[in-house]
Amino acid sequence: MKARLLAGLALCCLAQCAHAAVKPYLVDGVALQGYDAVAYVDETRAVEGSATITATVDGAVYRFVSPAHCAAFKKNPARYEPAYGGWCAYAMSRGEQVEVDPKHFKLVDGKLLLFYYSLWADTLKKWNADQATLKPAADAWWKKLNP
Repeated sequence: MKARLLAGLALCCLAQCAHAAVKPYLVDGVALQGYDAVAYVDETRAVEGSATITATVDGAVYRFVSPAHCAAFKKNPARYEPAYGGWCAYAMSRGEQVEVDPKHFKLVDGKLLLFYYSLWADTLKKWNADQATLKPAADAWWKKLNP
């Protein structure tokens, strides 16, 4: 009886964990590795923000290059928050959470997508080769991981 109860509790915990939302990709609590979300979207450039000009959304700290960028973000955070919680868009198309290089990004339908990059792997290049297939797959996985 005790073993069945413990097994039932374990299954319950596993079920709850399976439905827990994926947390955004943060480094020491900072989103986008400190890069300015507004600069990505409004200026199509990756630029590091200041540790003294910040806004916090759902526990994630965003940094900005200017008070004007910070104000724009605070006015409409959803416009500037990265897709897939800031995880690599290419990896998300496979249901995986992979860190990103904040200098490797793309705007798709006005939304910021970030990508993993190293000397041996350029996932932005792979994404560009098959975005029509990868984007719907990433959207579906993100929705499944964040019910």
